[in-house]
Amino acid sequence: MKGYELKRMPTHPGEILREDFMLPHHLTQVELARALKTTFRTINEIVNCKRSISPEMALKLARYFGTSPDIWLNLQADYDLYKAKLKSKRIIEGIKPHEKRRIAA
Repeated sequence: MKGYELKRMPTHPGEILREDFMLPHHLTQVELARALKTTFRTINEIVNCKRSISPEMALKLARYFGTSPDIWLNLQADYDLYKAKLKSKRIIEGIKPHEKRRIAA
């Protein structure tokens, strides 16, 4: 997987939510859940890195914190790609890249 070589595992977006957004603003999980019109369980699972950031949650977080939903989705995508690469490394490395063929005009 050329172009996607990270030396370390990306930080789960839930950890970034907790450390960079909730703690500095002294927000509890209950307060954030209410503000985002979601459940405590959802927020709890996200900040404990047990749940992914969905597109809908990315929109809610972006609206509430004044960020872009792309930030949240990109953090999640980086985390997911890294985990998938680790899980499927042998299979992926065993796939021979497609040979480009010249098409006759």
